Amino acid sequence: MQETTQSPIPLRPPAPPVVAGPAEVTPRRKLKKLRLAIVLLVLSILAVMSTIFGMMMAVSDELPSLENVAQFRAARNSAVYSDHGRQEIARLTDAQNRILLTSSEISPNVKNAVVAIEDRRFYQHQGVDFRGIGRAVWQDVLQQHAAQGGSTITQQFVKNALSAQRNRTVFEKLREAALAYHLERRWSKDKILTEYLNTVYFGNGAYGIEAAARTYFGGRGRRYRPTDRLAVNLTPAQAAMLAAMIASPSSYDPVQHPIEAEQRRDLVLKDMLQQHMLGQTAYTDATHQVIPTQRDINPPQLDSTQPYFSTWVAQQLVERYGAGAAFGGGLRVTTTLDPDFERAAEQGITSHLTGVGPDASAVVIDNKTGEVRAMVGGNNFERHPFNLATNGHRQPGSAIKPFILAAALSHGISPDSVWTSAPRVFKFRRRDGKIDYFGVRNFQNRYVGSRTLTDATAWSDNSVFAAVGMKVGPKRVARMATKMGIKTPVSTNPAMLLGGLKEGVTPLEMAYAYSTIANGGKRVSGTMGSSKMGPVAIEKVADPAGHTIDRDKVKAERVFSSTVGDEMRSLLHGVIVSGTGTHAQVGTWAAGKTGTTEDYGDAWFVGFTDRYTIAVWVGYADHVKSMRTEYGGAPVEGGTYPAEIWADIMSSILSIDASRHPNLAPVTTGPSAPVQTAPSTTTTPQTPTTGGGGTQNAQPQQTPQPSSPAPQQPSTPPSGGSSGGGNGGGGGGGGGGGTGGGGGKPAGGNG
Repeated sequence: MQETTQSPIPLRPPAPPVVAGPAEVTPRRKLKKLRLAIVLLVLSILAVMSTIFGMMMAVSDELPSLENVAQFRAARNSAVYSDHGRQEIARLTDAQNRILLTSSEISPNVKNAVVAIEDRRFYQHQGVDFRGIGRAVWQDVLQQHAAQGGSTITQQFVKNALSAQRNRTVFEKLREAALAYHLERRWSKDKILTEYLNTVYFGNGAYGIEAAARTYFGGRGRRYRPTDRLAVNLTPAQAAMLAAMIASPSSYDPVQHPIEAEQRRDLVLKDMLQQHMLGQTAYTDATHQVIPTQRDINPPQLDSTQPYFSTWVAQQLVERYGAGAAFGGGLRVTTTLDPDFERAAEQGITSHLTGVGPDASAVVIDNKTGEVRAMVGGNNFERHPFNLATNGHRQPGSAIKPFILAAALSHGISPDSVWTSAPRVFKFRRRDGKIDYFGVRNFQNRYVGSRTLTDATAWSDNSVFAAVGMKVGPKRVARMATKMGIKTPVSTNPAMLLGGLKEGVTPLEMAYAYSTIANGGKRVSGTMGSSKMGPVAIEKVADPAGHTIDRDKVKAERVFSSTVGDEMRSLLHGVIVSGTGTHAQVGTWAAGKTGTTEDYGDAWFVGFTDRYTIAVWVGYADHVKSMRTEYGGAPVEGGTYPAEIWADIMSSILSIDASRHPNLAPVTTGPSAPVQTAPSTTTTPQTPTTGGGGTQNAQPQQTPQPSSPAPQQPSTPPSGGSSGGGNGGGGGGGGGGGTGGGGGKPAGGNG
């Protein structure tokens, strides 16, 4: 037997081979990467610091131009021209709107308010506040709410002095910061703050703190001696309101946005209290002070042949380029205003209303471009500088009904659908969860039993439109109005279906929103629009040498389908052909809608041809006052003065167009129907037959009714329940339910 040799059994298993694993290598690599990152970071910081240091040294030579206050104040005027640069219509200069003050002529309340809200560390930093920048980033980005900006007062002054534009590059901002640092080493804090207050813009043409004090707190018609100073006596409440406006003069304008202005003022007062600039008693007293109203505002005089339009343009220039550039940057601004159209609009109003009593406003918009071609904001800018066209928020009455139509048609409701024409009471749930009732009646309590939506549109039947609106929902109607071009927040309570809005609307908004209908559902604006998608007033902006800085380009977005657009154009054409707007006939295709508020306080006609949309409002400018007898002894309704003025303006501008463009084809689109030319100066008819009311004296013949059933009537309210019309606003807000619901008589304003 063969023996086999075996290896001896080892005492322990052999150790595995030693291999450098990742657990030992990774920390070393990470350490090397960290060291490299630190080195790169240090080098980057050194490079940035070197760049900043070099820039600070380089810009030090620019300080004499800032210190030479006379040179800074001798700014170049900006010129504003009509369309295509045909005529100069305004000259914008800071000299006419700014009174320069010394430090002792400015109230400590003003200085404290501005420092509190704009730069709380003004007296600690050296021109650039890195802690302030960090705080702004933390609150704006991480905590997602607004705070002070990162720019110090010194930096803001430098920006104003350089007439810098709003959208500046990073290097331009670094240059401003460097200049601010140098300036702080040469000027005292008090000198910087004084010069800043002499240059900052406060809205409504007020450039500098003294002009602002006179504009908002000086009163109407006051004449000043050369030595008069109002800024020295401003109270904490007044100073806080002015300081509140610096961040955004238009957003915190006490006339245009009184709620926001008061909230912002109270925020400034709270900051002053927290920073021990104001005692508790003075703070409480200041928060109870009222802010200026339209009647209190007295803007500086503007060197302009078209001051209402020009002030609107100036406001846009300030928002886009800054006050320094707008009033002293030598800009050459070409606008959209057509002087011939403007004269036609003014003559259309004066031919009807001279010596009658009510005021009027009118806006003409080019449908294809969204450009404002004419704007009548009042009849005397020196006596009444408040712009009714852009700021005059009034109740629209039944002129709101096209927004209901657009929402309804977009949700499948047919123009041929049949609806009940009778007093109605709708049950709805308020925001607090409680049930309320919304009652509706027609003008003069006239009803026809049932009618189509087409017929209800022509005759402005409140009961039908309230039912349609409740079926679609007030919120959908409000959203549609906003999408079409209404910028003012629209109420969402049931009363809004008859024009009872919290704030009202302006003629500019109404003309622009109706132009969306004229365009078949497309909302047209431009890159130079007054807002992101708003009416356009500026064609082009050039620098003093004539080089173009910005030029408007048309843009559009679809709001509702072209099918809905065609249906709306046809429905509103019926208003002029045989409904409440027959006085707006102009001998060619046109469409529109009348609107009259409760007790004849406001009267509207808003309409369009293919080329132009015009909104006309008639009423008393200072306050809502009944116009029961101003139409030759009869009430002023949407189908009276407003429709007639509209017809005169539209006829004139179409004639101007025809004379300029002889080969331009006449407007004939839309359903064919016989029309007659409205008389141009009819002011005292014996008996108005086509007012802006709901169902009028002259009733149309009943049209054959389709077989579709009418909407079901709401249940009757319980005993003791009230039927209300909302906030008592226009179009028939009758009662006063806080949410637009119950608490009053049935709503039934005129059409």
